[in-house]
Amino acid sequence: MSPSPSFRNGLLAAVPVLRAFAVSLAKNADRADDLVQETLVKAWDKQDSFQPGTNLKAWLFTILRNEFYSQMRKRKREVEDTDGTMTAQLSVHPSQEGSTDLTDFRKALELLPEDQREAIILVGASGFSYEEAAEICGCAVGTIKSRVSRARARLQEILGIEGESDFGPGSSTTHITNVA
Repeated sequence: MSPSPSFRNGLLAAVPVLRAFAVSLAKNADRADDLVQETLVKAWDKQDSFQPGTNLKAWLFTILRNEFYSQMRKRKREVEDTDGTMTAQLSVHPSQEGSTDLTDFRKALELLPEDQREAIILVGASGFSYEEAAEICGCAVGTIKSRVSRARARLQEILGIEGESDFGPGSSTTHITNVA
């Protein structure tokens, strides 16, 4: 699909204000340039979803802001390990226990009420934010948060999980993964 000249011109005209906004968010010119580029690529790919006659700049700012927050969430989960120290300490748990744990978890998940199961799958497994899950379920954000909290508590009860020590290998296999 070829873009309309007004769409293309609107994108080009918005670049300076997009960059200024990106710099204010990212606090780094290189990251800001990357944000603007990603925004323009996404806008170009999704141009058929833009409603002509509406505010193109606002649409672009929304894309840029969403991309910035997506990158921030991703960076929170990343760990810098330039010298490989943390990687060297990684180990893998024996797969036999993981398989039985997964079977137990699936059974426990089936015991949850449908609304709680849906909420925890959307937020916990599918990676949707509480707001997105609330929109999908057609309810308030607080309702989703409550459902997820109750689902987590019920799963812990069903599975007999009392603390962090209940995750990972059992005491009989801990020595295998702690070999340095």
